[in-house]
Amino acid sequence: MAIQENKNSAILGDSNYHFEVNQHFSDRLHHVIPGGAHTYSRGDDQYPSNAPKILSHGKGAWVWDAFGNKFLDYGMGLRAITLGYHYDEISEAAIEEIRKGNNLTRPSLTELKAAEEMVSLFPWADMVKFAKNGSTVTTAAVKLSRAYTGKKRVAICSDHPFFTYDDWFIGTTPMDKGIPEENKSSSLTFKYNNLQSLQELFEKYPNEIACVILEPATFQSPCSTSCANNLLEKPDCKSCPFKQTNFLHQVKALCKQHGAVFILDEMITGFRWDLQGAMKTYDVEPDLATFGKAMANGFALSALVGKREIMELGGIRKEGSERVFLISTTHGSEMSSFGAFIKTIEVYKKLDVTNQLWTSGKKLITGMNELAKQHGISDYFSVSGFACSPYYFTRDKKKNISLDFRTLFSQEMIKEGVLIPWISMSYAHQDAEINFTLNAADKALAVYKKALEEGTGKFLKGKSIKPVFRKYN
Repeated sequence: MAIQENKNSAILGDSNYHFEVNQHFSDRLHHVIPGGAHTYSRGDDQYPSNAPKILSHGKGAWVWDAFGNKFLDYGMGLRAITLGYHYDEISEAAIEEIRKGNNLTRPSLTELKAAEEMVSLFPWADMVKFAKNGSTVTTAAVKLSRAYTGKKRVAICSDHPFFTYDDWFIGTTPMDKGIPEENKSSSLTFKYNNLQSLQELFEKYPNEIACVILEPATFQSPCSTSCANNLLEKPDCKSCPFKQTNFLHQVKALCKQHGAVFILDEMITGFRWDLQGAMKTYDVEPDLATFGKAMANGFALSALVGKREIMELGGIRKEGSERVFLISTTHGSEMSSFGAFIKTIEVYKKLDVTNQLWTSGKKLITGMNELAKQHGISDYFSVSGFACSPYYFTRDKKKNISLDFRTLFSQEMIKEGVLIPWISMSYAHQDAEINFTLNAADKALAVYKKALEEGTGKFLKGKSIKPVFRKYN
């Protein structure tokens, strides 16, 4: 089939044409890319059948498909976009660095400035190592921990969905084909907000655990006090008299007791909970921390920051010390990403971006929950989690979490022009975008209610979405 540029509104309204060309794009993608995308969460099995198979561009909180159809987006580049797509100041900063040569033979002035900016954000941290994706830096953190402690085992929070594509994590998931048993056996898992589950690992493997790695928070709070039940307001643990009962502080104490490195993965929480990460809101200092996604508003950049005595193991200035091959990437010094990162920090400070994320997210959560209440389905559809990073939950008639109903809700929102595989707030989600979303949700939840009464089969088109980590296709 020949694909042509379509500017004719009559063609845009031809659903059969859309389906055929969408399928053509999907077939082409799967023909040359395993999985049809370079991230599994972008795959066809993560979206309802009416979702656009391919996108052409984005601006602000909106994206356009190959036919020129416009969607309000809540995927936001897999949570990497917190200012908005093609934020002019960020784009211009990156382009300016490209014109300098983008990737030079020795470290650049821009690289030095970016490193100093990153370290300055975290008073506890002394050094930083940049890379291009989150998997690289989380694996580097584990490697450093093993080198620093001389131990091999890694304790991973099993409630947090993703740390890396490397064997030490993927081996703990159902998708473990291709991973040797010896690469899996050193990875241990514990539960979030369950200190006993971590204590038991330290007791079962005394003096063997090199590090503990977890996200500071997802849709659960690490706090044990009343603020744990109020996720709509930004937490501030600094002056809290019960701070030491916070799960993160308890994990840190346990790591110190057993000589393990305490690692916080701030891929999602960083530049979202606060410019200085969720670690600031919970007033906890790790030994190592990893960042990515939003730190350069979608440009390829990730970072490992940490204390000098650990990070310097990857250095070259200590004569006679045994070397640790930490991170060495040709494109790790790409100046365009550094320029975007430096400008992102500037914009965050100027616009108080994280507070806007909290404000907009609160409006969305309260608005969608009010709609569910009005439709009489609050027990089956709800939005919760932290205001800066909401989650929506879909349940069936028996009140069990349901992917069928999640697919149905997403399908109906797409019909109304909203692409919402999950909820990733950005600065571009202002009042007009929130109102647009609520109007769409009102219609989607009306269908949801009917499906609870009559079954999803009558309303759901195509296959239901599936978990990323599953044993079989």
